[in-house]
Amino acid sequence: MASVSLRRIMATSISNSYCQFGLKNRVVGVPRVPRRSFVVSASNFANENREFVIVGGGNAAGYAARTFVEHGMADGRLCIVSKVAFAPYERPALTKGYLFPLDKKPARLPGFHTCVGAGGDRQDPEWYQKHGIEVLYKDPVVSFDSNAQTVVTSSGKRIKYGSLIISTGAVSSRFPEKIGGDLPGVHYIRDVADADSLISSLQNAKKVAIIGGGYIGMEVAAAATGWNLDTTIIFPEDHIMSRLFTPSIAHRYEELYQSKGVNIMKGSLIEKLEAGTDGRVARVLLKNGTVVEADTVIVGIGAKPAVSPFGAVGLNSAVGGIQVDSLFRTSVPGIFAIGDVAAFPLKIYNRMTRVEHVDHARKSAQHCVKTLLTAHTEPYDYLPYFYSRVFEYEGSTRKVWWQFYGDNVGETVEIGNFDPKIATFWIDSDSRLKGVFLESGTSEEFSLLPQLARSQPIVDKAKLKSASTVEDALEIASSL
Repeated sequence: MASVSLRRIMATSISNSYCQFGLKNRVVGVPRVPRRSFVVSASNFANENREFVIVGGGNAAGYAARTFVEHGMADGRLCIVSKVAFAPYERPALTKGYLFPLDKKPARLPGFHTCVGAGGDRQDPEWYQKHGIEVLYKDPVVSFDSNAQTVVTSSGKRIKYGSLIISTGAVSSRFPEKIGGDLPGVHYIRDVADADSLISSLQNAKKVAIIGGGYIGMEVAAAATGWNLDTTIIFPEDHIMSRLFTPSIAHRYEELYQSKGVNIMKGSLIEKLEAGTDGRVARVLLKNGTVVEADTVIVGIGAKPAVSPFGAVGLNSAVGGIQVDSLFRTSVPGIFAIGDVAAFPLKIYNRMTRVEHVDHARKSAQHCVKTLLTAHTEPYDYLPYFYSRVFEYEGSTRKVWWQFYGDNVGETVEIGNFDPKIATFWIDSDSRLKGVFLESGTSEEFSLLPQLARSQPIVDKAKLKSASTVEDALEIASSL
């Protein structure tokens, strides 16, 4: 599989006249990353000035807030401006546990607020109040002036910042209205409100069509099986998760989904979504003339970085998103970008990329804030990581949990029979291990994957191919 496959997945503050650089953390020989600051009211934010402003209320914003707290720089200094009504939460839950049937212990807030996904405190709204962090809910930024160092929200609030962190994430790609993309019963999932709307449909659904064979498609289809619904996945590629899975890996999962009653339609292009007599979506029309009956449709065809209104900061036309350096600094002094929206240098593979994944959201937030607040100048050295956990609802006969680390380039060696384990190793022309995939591993086995992907050991392919079990294969790869 070519490296471009994974790339698709992934796709200096300065002073001003009334600010002084804080130099007590200056390290001799290391360039300081200074920041601007304003005097603000710690008790009630009485004036319009904020020392730090985060735009966006997603997972990256929550982890950034925690890092500010850890450095003692949040109370009375930090403001989060969010378009949603909830404090930051662990978004992966929305297509996994949140969609479980109501009688099978579905996930609900406040259970998965940031930062429980990484073993931290549950940052509910009271947590932000406790730490003196101002959060503006349901009040997105609509305009921005880098010269005046201000953002303006939809309610008309004008906020002057010292340092600005753009954490606006991504928005779902949608079907045009003219082909039925906005019909009642057609769903897209990016936030809790979207998931709640889908659950309302699932409670009364009989036939569900899921458009897209990637993360959203696989995870929503798995959840739908818990509702015992007639479920069909429709996608244009030759197999599911085509950006990561080899045809062989995909075949294993496709058989599993089919065994659970999911219909899979490969190589299928959408003509339109058609409404019934009640105005609600009733069927999916394919370009080959096939008609798929469906009273609920979930569209999972990717996402686009939410760059507006910050396009002037500098965009990356190749991978999308806002261009940043290895410290998450944009081209405009004092402005940073993190998470899904950031196009950053992927040091380990020497290329630019953009990653829509919770792991990167967490790590980029932490790295950026550490850069902003200290003399830290180590470049971000991210190792690509993807995972999924599905069919975990109560009563499921087979739970699935896979992880992948590294780059999916080169020849593949597959070991295991998917009962339940299977492992795949990507090995380049120099016999270096570049990526590794594992299904149903133990915690110890999963912990080996990032070590292997980062160290990229020389692998004896013949010896690896001769391994009789996944355990043996991992031992062979680890011992070389």
